Amino acid sequence: MKIAIQGIKGSFHHIVANEFFGEHIELAECMSFTEIPELLNNGEVDSAVMAIENSIAGAILPNYSLIDEFDLSIEGEVYIRVHHHLMALKGQSLDDIKEVWSHPMALLQCRKFFRNRPNIKLIEEKDTAEVAKRINENQLKGVAAIASKMAADLYDLDIIADDIQTISHNSTRFFVLKKGHDSPYHPSKVGSIKDKASIKFITKHDAGSLAEILDIFGKHEINLTKIQSLPIIDKPWNYAFFIDLVIDDFVLYKNALHLISKKVTELKVLGEYHQNNKTNVEDC
Repeated sequence: MKIAIQGIKGSFHHIVANEFFGEHIELAECMSFTEIPELLNNGEVDSAVMAIENSIAGAILPNYSLIDEFDLSIEGEVYIRVHHHLMALKGQSLDDIKEVWSHPMALLQCRKFFRNRPNIKLIEEKDTAEVAKRINENQLKGVAAIASKMAADLYDLDIIADDIQTISHNSTRFFVLKKGHDSPYHPSKVGSIKDKASIKFITKHDAGSLAEILDIFGKHEINLTKIQSLPIIDKPWNYAFFIDLVIDDFVLYKNALHLISKKVTELKVLGEYHQNNKTNVEDC
């Protein structure tokens, strides 16, 4: 299989792709999330991995928009506990480091570590692992990367500070995506039961319309695990809602969607998939 990821080998997206599909995959390395939907819809890759939220930094809102805009389907989710390591050329120490280059999210998640080190300049880059690779290829002294242990091993760098993330239990949730949507759900289609769904809807611009929808979920005993609003670009102060929910009873779930469809201007099922238990998060 060929899997699109944001970043290169050694990135957290690479780790997630291995976790979900196994290690015998081909990677399509993308320097930005916006490249991924085109590869899927053009048939250049079979699936893709895309970060969607972090326990520290919150939701990655532009990625919700990409999934919706390009009509992608969510086929799975993976939670990983992210360990950020500071790495540099062999023989370098923390005292030698003048600049740290990494992805903005990684810098954000490690800002407390650098608060008492004002002499170190933080520079935003497109990918954690790509910086590690560049340090090795160009033998850059005085420069460190924040990346995974896999990246340090792949690009022959020394880890000069372990686990520099501000919060030790720093987890990121990733969606596994594919082109288009499945035929109607049938439990026997897949090896694991699809017990979670992600949907998008746009409410009518009436007072209490969102409360009505939430009440439908409540009456059908459906547990909502996430509610995320997103502005509708061409309609100021109007919002689309993205909801994750657990499917305990598929009939109740379908009945709820049927009722909700009558109360909204748009309803889209983004994916029905097997939920990843975040209490057993993989350490990466």
